[in-house]
Amino acid sequence: MNDETREEAVLVLDCGSTNVRAIAVSASGKVIARASEKNTTYPDPDHEDWHYWSFEALCEKLFRCAREVIKVVAPDRIRAVTVTTFGADGTFLDASGKLIYPIISWKCSRTIEPMSYMDRYINPERVSAISGVGFFSFNTFNKFIWFRENHPELLDSASHFMFVSSLFTHLLTGRFTNDATMVGTSQLTDYRTQDYSQEILDAVGVQKSLFPETIFPGEVVGPLLKESADMMGLVAGTPVISAGHDTQFAIFGAGATPEQPVLSSGTWEILMARCPTIEIPTSEIFKTPFTCEWDVMRGHYNPGYQYIASAVIEWFARTMYSGVSGGNVYEVMIREAMEAPEDCHGVVIDPDMLIGNGTMSRLSLDVDRGSLVRAALNGLVVKLQNGLSILEQVGNFKASQLTMVGGGTRNQFWTQLKANALGIPINVLDEAETTVLGASMFALTGAGLYASADDARRAFNPPCHITLPET
Repeated sequence: MNDETREEAVLVLDCGSTNVRAIAVSASGKVIARASEKNTTYPDPDHEDWHYWSFEALCEKLFRCAREVIKVVAPDRIRAVTVTTFGADGTFLDASGKLIYPIISWKCSRTIEPMSYMDRYINPERVSAISGVGFFSFNTFNKFIWFRENHPELLDSASHFMFVSSLFTHLLTGRFTNDATMVGTSQLTDYRTQDYSQEILDAVGVQKSLFPETIFPGEVVGPLLKESADMMGLVAGTPVISAGHDTQFAIFGAGATPEQPVLSSGTWEILMARCPTIEIPTSEIFKTPFTCEWDVMRGHYNPGYQYIASAVIEWFARTMYSGVSGGNVYEVMIREAMEAPEDCHGVVIDPDMLIGNGTMSRLSLDVDRGSLVRAALNGLVVKLQNGLSILEQVGNFKASQLTMVGGGTRNQFWTQLKANALGIPINVLDEAETTVLGASMFALTGAGLYASADDARRAFNPPCHITLPET
């Protein structure tokens, strides 16, 4: 083993929609071992567009990944374990802790229709005003409508409803809890009190007692049980620390503050800030792709704005550059966009292509494909400007800089367009594992290696490079 793998470390179990991973992070903030396996949902045999997560399969994959990591990092070096995963998904358990219904995936279409008639249960504007969470079909509230109409016995007889990350920590420790950052994605809560809203729960006929104790990141869930420890190759009694929703830990790990929001740029761009207070002006804001979730710190908030992004560029690559040979399609596409005039020969593109609202206007015979790509990039930059303006209003701040993470950061021309439009520096993190690092900061704190997650983040100090606005 090298010096890094002899350091004290924590193990982050990262359950993503595409991959599940186990990653060891040293006390100095270095990723020292990792293992991953592909993840997938399972179709309902009676409804091919309905999707479940198999909790048993997820656990098997995470445990195998953990065993691979322990081949590199000695188990007695692992000072804590934590879990991070996608939001909103969870399921019902009986009193013994046994799952009594599969985990409905956020990818499942069964909740689209219930969202469309939410007003049968409660005024949708009232839900948004109370919860602060935007209208997405995968919200837990929509799943509860579906359960009320299709499996009311579960709502009436189940002992617990737990979100995915806490299903894992329950398996590891035997303790019933729910991670706060997961609870805050559900649209079942009051953002002002950071607790469940009985008014919203009453709409679907459930009691707050259905949900176990809510705990915030960094709290010790409990000691690792021997059976789970043996499955992962770890030491029984190792502390299991609360984490939760991957987005919250990504923005914390990237260094988000009100003055320095974080943009995760990939297939989607998700812009979020960390604010000690927020003020949601009217329900009209929820007609935009706005949402607000709970921060990793109690009493703080993460206003956010999201839109489809790199997928738009990929569409142009498929439809207009399919004849480019070799692996340099994107190089050719971006070079031609850079060579196009700034006004794109007058072309304006609204790249809201996910649900068929995308538009292209002012076409002329002078327009070439490079101008179209540049116009699409300009349109995406406008989305970013709109989103940042909304976040600044809700969080009562003025951004002095922006941090970027994700695959979109590799497109330097696009990054420069963003800096120019916003008029502020953009810090691009060179470390891709911001979710895992963010979760590890809380695990290290829970294990007593740092006084606070902020102290851990300062110690990690991930490197970045800066793109300044062009004058």
